[in-house]
Amino acid sequence: MADLKLRGVRKAYGAADVIKGVDLDIAHGEFVVFVGPSGCGKSTLLRLIAGLEDITSGDIEIGGKLVNDVEARDRGVAMVFQSYALYPHMSVRDNVGFGLRLARVPKAERAKAVEEAARILQMEPLLDRKPAQLSGGQRQRVAIGRAIVRDPEVFLFDEPLSNLDAALRMDMRAELARLHQQLGATMIYVTHDQVEAMTLADKIVVLKDGEVQQIGAPMELYDHPANLFVAGFIGAPKMNLLEADVTSVDGATIRLGGADLTELTVTGAAGTLPARGEAVTLGIRPHDLIPAADGPLRPRIDLIERLGHETIIAGALPSGARLTAVLEARSPVRLDEEVPLSVAPGAARLFAASGEAVPLKAD
Repeated sequence: MADLKLRGVRKAYGAADVIKGVDLDIAHGEFVVFVGPSGCGKSTLLRLIAGLEDITSGDIEIGGKLVNDVEARDRGVAMVFQSYALYPHMSVRDNVGFGLRLARVPKAERAKAVEEAARILQMEPLLDRKPAQLSGGQRQRVAIGRAIVRDPEVFLFDEPLSNLDAALRMDMRAELARLHQQLGATMIYVTHDQVEAMTLADKIVVLKDGEVQQIGAPMELYDHPANLFVAGFIGAPKMNLLEADVTSVDGATIRLGGADLTELTVTGAAGTLPARGEAVTLGIRPHDLIPAADGPLRPRIDLIERLGHETIIAGALPSGARLTAVLEARSPVRLDEEVPLSVAPGAARLFAASGEAVPLKAD
């Protein structure tokens, strides 16, 4: 296995910049997830690493070797596609070993590699079946097995679970996490599903319009989003983002108010703090809202979802803006009821007019 480095990687189609100068370091054995909305460039970036497309400028290194001009088959990477790309007329055994056969690997060595991949993926009983006889999850195992037998330096996954139903996706996420731990492999995984990103990644790379918005561990991005885009994209339910005004600044203490907000106080950290009268955006995770008689936020509830382990409520604030909160399982809330909510100490996040996060201190 190997580390991977991207330096100023750019991809343009004519005058259209799709990847806009990405710099990234991926350590040996890391599980890194590229996440972002459709069209953000995450799959294109993966294909550039794989060598399936040429970069416009910049450098890509795999295991300390510059691979800009190296053919895809010689880069030491293996890619697992969303579509599985299995040959329907071949058995699982032949599908898994097909790449080795093309590489003229001796038959006995090829058979041993296929059997080992089947053991790792717990699919020995499937080896003599055809793809049509397999479930979606089993087909995905075969596609992963085909990558494993190549013994690559880097595994690349392009939205591999998007064709599976919700329950099977959960099972396959656990399978991929187990596989990563067992192989100790460097893995890069593309998804638009931030739940997959949060549960699988050692490190997440958030992309928007071909640019990196933030890189960090899942909980780092969840607790300290760098800007409004990351704040709204990472987390489920999504972070509440509310317009507010700075009503006063006393040293590092900032007081906020607005159409939806009675006074809320936050404490600034080192760095530039917003000035009195400045418009800002207040970010609050739904799990950080707590019922309180004197709460500064008072939505009128029009949606209640009782999920057994928790209750999700949503409603309109005075301005018409929406607010979502996650409460205890049997919280006594009712539709069309105004519920005063306070913010858990140190949980508020603040974003300047530019969209960038304002550093705050936890209480």
